[in-house]
Amino acid sequence: MKIKYAIVFICIVALVIIEKESNILSRVSDKLIQRQTPQQTPQTPLDYSNTTQKGSLMALKMLLSKLSGPKGNYSNFSEEQEEEELDDLSSYSYSGGRKHILLMATTRTGSSFVGEFFNQHGEKMFYLFEPLWHVERMLTTTAKTNNGTVLAGLYRDVLQGLFLCDFSSLEKFISPPPQDHVTPALFRRESSLSLCEENVCSPVIKDVFERYHCKTRRCGPLNLTLASESCLSKQHHAIKTVRVRQLDTLQPLVEDPRLDIRVIQLVRDPRAILASRMVAFSTKYQTWKAWAQDGQVPEDDEEVKRLKVNCDHLRMSAEVGLSQPRWLRRRYMLVRYEDIARYPMQKAEEMYKFTGIPFSSQAREWILRNTQTTQEASGIYSTQKNSSEQAEKWRFSIPFTLAQVVQRVCGPTMKLFGYRFVDDEKTLTNKSITLLEDKLFY
Repeated sequence: MKIKYAIVFICIVALVIIEKESNILSRVSDKLIQRQTPQQTPQTPLDYSNTTQKGSLMALKMLLSKLSGPKGNYSNFSEEQEEEELDDLSSYSYSGGRKHILLMATTRTGSSFVGEFFNQHGEKMFYLFEPLWHVERMLTTTAKTNNGTVLAGLYRDVLQGLFLCDFSSLEKFISPPPQDHVTPALFRRESSLSLCEENVCSPVIKDVFERYHCKTRRCGPLNLTLASESCLSKQHHAIKTVRVRQLDTLQPLVEDPRLDIRVIQLVRDPRAILASRMVAFSTKYQTWKAWAQDGQVPEDDEEVKRLKVNCDHLRMSAEVGLSQPRWLRRRYMLVRYEDIARYPMQKAEEMYKFTGIPFSSQAREWILRNTQTTQEASGIYSTQKNSSEQAEKWRFSIPFTLAQVVQRVCGPTMKLFGYRFVDDEKTLTNKSITLLEDKLFY
């Protein structure tokens, strides 16, 4: 009994020490923030005191709970509960309450549309559209690397910097290089409401082309220092990308204690993806279009092999996420585009609940306006469409021959995601027959 009281006394003393240390760390953090100069790209300050207190209190709570248990049974926790408590302890971050959302997808999965769910959240959200485009473009045009591991590492490092509101890592890949942190060449700058706000807009210069202007107001070149300051002022950060191939390459990013990341993986029927790419990227998919005409597809062709690799990457990433390893526990969500197209408001609510961010009225209004339109907007990146009709449109544009090829090389991926196979053209084009299994991914 004396030993138990002695341990309790030690715990109380430890709490007093933790409180003093956290106050010291808080003062140090404040001084570091005050030293920051406007010329530097701001970094996210770390809230050490809050995290230290929470983590230490959790550990002491567990210890005291064990000591206060009945004699002969020193723990009121099951092994599973203890593991969950330890997971909670290890997952505390220094993010200061910020949520960081990574929407991970591939091209033509509806990611621009789904990204708007967060872009339209309101003034508390900082949203970036495809910033990794610059990394891929520079490395492709300069042929600097074909190493997938190196590329994945570069993607991860740039994402990490951007989530921390540091644009310096991205600047290295923008062409032409920014001058004094100012660039007119940020890819699809107008797709981010955050980068078109008044406090980020610079005056319009005569030699800046109209395509660099924002939709909501006429803006000149983007000042990345102002963008960084705006990012730091926002409560939540979201990034949409189609360039991360493998989920497991993101583990160091997800485990960064300065961040509180939630990964949403968006998937779509591979047959629909191919059909959409053949329309959107006509030149690049000339081979597939030729096969559609003559009905013969050599399955040892590099294009078919590339399709299989893409499907395998999707499946392997999903398998990692759905297996819920400790580093991803409660941080991964798989969503099918078809479910979003059928039930946009419900799925948006589920995604917001997963991220821990309140579902704003602005986002709700945008979804209502942009999922029920009867007139198809122009442009391959349009986000204004009748979503339920859009989900089925591909069934009438892809030849049955190509659908069969996709089913053969992407079969395991389709089965995992709950996409039904078709055995003939009649079934493919019969909209009364659903090709989507009811499936929950958690």
